[in-house]
Amino acid sequence: MSLSAQHWRAGVTKPRGSRLPPPVYDAYEWQWRGACVDADPHLFFHPEGERGPARLRRDTAAQAVCARCPVVEACRQHGLAVREPYGVWGGLTEGDRERAYRRSKDPAAEVASAG
Repeated sequence: MSLSAQHWRAGVTKPRGSRLPPPVYDAYEWQWRGACVDADPHLFFHPEGERGPARLRRDTAAQAVCARCPVVEACRQHGLAVREPYGVWGGLTEGDRERAYRRSKDPAAEVASAG
């Protein structure tokens, strides 16, 4: 389990002595319940220059994690709403999101209705 996940599950909101404001858990708490919380982030974000079969294999493996995720819809909506430029979010690759943006003025609603 990641250190951040341990802190969240233990109720720690910010490091001691930090002058930073606490995280906005109300808006993003769904992220801590994701199937990816303990996964290697490199699975969801491609290295520079990755193309072809290697990228397809990595994206497919990331989408398999998303397929069993209890918060896949919230993640997908987030990725579309904030136009995440990189990575797999809610089972959608960068290319999937770009196609949704081009097809619709409201890509989050379009993907939700198609899902």
